Amino acid sequence: MAVVASGKTVPKPGPLTVDDLQHTPDDGRRYELVDGRLDVAPAPSSLHTLATGRLTAHLSYAAPVGMLVMDGPGITLDTERTRHRIPDVAVIRSEDFQMPYTTRPPVLAIEVVSPESVFRDHHTKRREYAEFGIPSYWVITPDRDKASIIELRLEDGEYAEVSAAFGEEVFETSVPFPARIVPQWMLRLDGDWRAHIAGPEETEETTRPPAGD
Repeated sequence: MAVVASGKTVPKPGPLTVDDLQHTPDDGRRYELVDGRLDVAPAPSSLHTLATGRLTAHLSYAAPVGMLVMDGPGITLDTERTRHRIPDVAVIRSEDFQMPYTTRPPVLAIEVVSPESVFRDHHTKRREYAEFGIPSYWVITPDRDKASIIELRLEDGEYAEVSAAFGEEVFETSVPFPARIVPQWMLRLDGDWRAHIAGPEETEETTRPPAGD
């Protein structure tokens, strides 16, 4: 095994742990661990960063007291500290906040898919997060033509898809707290995203049942 330090590869016996991550270069890439091996992802694209930033801000506004919305927190998934992931966004309870990384399951993990992370986000991390016991997992595709959000929830140790929204559809959930999101407004540049990302406001007229019911 090896550790990357100052652009050089330094031999290290045995699997890597989270302690070794302090030796990875600050080069914008994301360094994670899979069973003691480095899993390196390139720096996120502009669309990825835009979606992540808006989503973090929107969920932070919607989150109740006692819930923390975090951008790219490190999560150590095993007691041996050889599995370490960095979801794009995560929601944790305030009492579960730890430094430098959390070792307790967030209530929600979110991955924004990049071209090189499709299999990792839809399959590898889906399995890892389920095994770790994260009750809710969202997979977001930041497509300029039709962005999407897929919501999965943990059932009997595995994730099951419970809802999805595409483009201008309104994604609505109650877990881990009530939230409404229009996927396309995570990316649109032609208006005030803050006024539109939750979709049209519900009014008495839109929620009143039809006459005669």
